[in-house]
Amino acid sequence: MDINQLRCFVVLGDELHFGRAARKLEMMPASLSRFIKLLEEDLGIRLLNRSTRNVYLTPEGAEFLNEAKRVLSEFDALRQRFLKSNVSQKKTLRIGAIDSAARGLLPNLLNLFIKQFPEADIHIIEDKSSSLIPRLASGWLDLVFVRPPEQVDVILTTRFIAYETCVLAVPAQHRLVDYDRVSIDDFRDEPVIVPERRARPHSHDLTMDIFRSGDCFPVIAQYAEEKQTILSFVAAGLGVALVPASYKNMNADGVKYLPLKPIDNIKGLPLSVMWHQGNTNIYVKAMLDMLAENSEELTRGL
Repeated sequence: MDINQLRCFVVLGDELHFGRAARKLEMMPASLSRFIKLLEEDLGIRLLNRSTRNVYLTPEGAEFLNEAKRVLSEFDALRQRFLKSNVSQKKTLRIGAIDSAARGLLPNLLNLFIKQFPEADIHIIEDKSSSLIPRLASGWLDLVFVRPPEQVDVILTTRFIAYETCVLAVPAQHRLVDYDRVSIDDFRDEPVIVPERRARPHSHDLTMDIFRSGDCFPVIAQYAEEKQTILSFVAAGLGVALVPASYKNMNADGVKYLPLKPIDNIKGLPLSVMWHQGNTNIYVKAMLDMLAENSEELTRGL
């Protein structure tokens, strides 16, 4: 839970109408709905009841609204006390990134950026695409490096960067560990750890597509959402998993990573950068320019 989530809820709690609240917040109603859902999931309670015609607060929601207003009032007062009007104050660039981008693309890109803007105050949040994109839409983040969503809010711009290579993660003592490369025929009968499509749709679909390319269906041993959980299951011998090649940079004892032989019509996991159309932060433009100018070098190892 963060301050921006509280602001969204307070506006919606006062308006009790997603359309009007979204206009006040300058975001899409669907993005606001996802943002509120994330807040409810974080709190573990229902704040609003929704019907086809009405939106109204639950008893817990009404109580939370009063407390949220108090917290926001205190926060804004505190912020004003410490806010500096000095024009030389550091400018901030707030970046969100999925795990593979945070390990693969972003370090080299930031290295280039900091050389040109050593004074920049950079904040980085690592999370899933489904959590980062609503934060971008609400203005809480300036740039996000994510898997492209199936539907994009009109206020956001998306630029494709590259397809990330995938590898097969296997237990350290697995029969395939000495293979230089593997094909679907080598692991078609192995139990597989698969991410749920709700949380990681691109990774889920890629796993299914690779098995379909071999005219088979995966023997799903376990669904798992978080990268560390997936690798822990692999290390424990519960199954194999298709993961981004950047996972090789993680400390995961008991796991080996095997390159895949090329498969026709399967390119890997798409990585895109997204930003708010109305963002005037000079750092955003500079980073996008650097990404375009150095694309081949930055994406070489993906």
